[in-house]
Amino acid sequence: MEFDLSLILLALPIVFVLGWIASRFDVRQLRMENRQAPKAYFKGLNFLLNEQQDQAIDAFIEAVQNDPDTSELHFALGNLFRRRGEYERAVRVHQHLLSRGDLSLDDRHRAQHGLALDYLKAGLLDRAEEALLKLEGTRFEAQSRLALLANYERSRDWQHAAQIAQKLEACGQGSFKGRLSHYLCEQAMASVVAHDPTQALAHFTQAMHIAPDAPRPRIDMAALQNQQDNPTLACETLTQALATAPAAVALIAPRLAQYAIACGQGPRALARLKALYTHTPSLDVLDAIVALEAASGAPTATAREWYAHHLESEPSLVAAAKWIAGEKLEHEQFHPQVQRALDHAVKPLTRYRCAACGFEAKQHFWQCPGCQAWDSYPARRVEEL
Repeated sequence: MEFDLSLILLALPIVFVLGWIASRFDVRQLRMENRQAPKAYFKGLNFLLNEQQDQAIDAFIEAVQNDPDTSELHFALGNLFRRRGEYERAVRVHQHLLSRGDLSLDDRHRAQHGLALDYLKAGLLDRAEEALLKLEGTRFEAQSRLALLANYERSRDWQHAAQIAQKLEACGQGSFKGRLSHYLCEQAMASVVAHDPTQALAHFTQAMHIAPDAPRPRIDMAALQNQQDNPTLACETLTQALATAPAAVALIAPRLAQYAIACGQGPRALARLKALYTHTPSLDVLDAIVALEAASGAPTATAREWYAHHLESEPSLVAAAKWIAGEKLEHEQFHPQVQRALDHAVKPLTRYRCAACGFEAKQHFWQCPGCQAWDSYPARRVEEL
């Protein structure tokens, strides 16, 4: 069979035309897809700026469908799902990113960080811990350690929290001595519950060494010493606390009065608290002074004189209510009603208020139950702030 060259010559133009048509079709389709993807992206961005998260999510999903390889859209979508509380969908987005083989190392770390935040927000603390530990040695290391610290605090894993706090301080992320002291005090309280006072005292001693100016270790240690029927030693511990943490005198004074009365050191404690009250008037210090004088046999009128003296320098409704409680009114039959109304009015003034979030509580907390901040409660009550 002879080879017909004329057929080849005739086929060449046809192949060329078909190739040109196919290329034009691909270019048009590519241009159309490129136009659709940015359009959906910018539409989603516009919705996001207008705080229309539902519409923004729909637009970003459309953009991702048009261009599944765009990692930035996946990150935006995952963050939106997490902000809306749709943690399961956020997890799926970040897991999809981690499953991609073409993802850069930095984006892989970024997706891992996003996944860890999803687990944290969802309350899956074990999975969050596992995800955060994988970020050691990455540019997200500092952020992951802070998140780990919050995670361990929420789960009350004080030993691991202390390890992370030490790493953060070693890396220059700030001073964590106060937190380390609190962690040791928490471990000490756990030892007290477990009937191991020796270990508890060791934790308190270590806490005082780490943060010498912190009032909590000595206050808690004094409470333990008093439980062990040693109020004298408890008084000595609180006296040291007054010297190292004078700002916490309002927290220390009531306990010092209680222990001093128990061990017969009332006059010594009374003289110390009177001197402190002269420099820093406080209702809690005043109540401790009144309690000590009452224990020493002072007449009831002396207590009223103290509250009247306090009113001369401080316009305190709490002090006024306590003064009126012992006062003989002209219409004595109305005294109980008046006193009840005053006691009800002063209740909000005797609370403690978190300086970080404003959460109020009847008792003083070392860690705010609302925002979880440490040492955010001033030692003074609301009326004295």
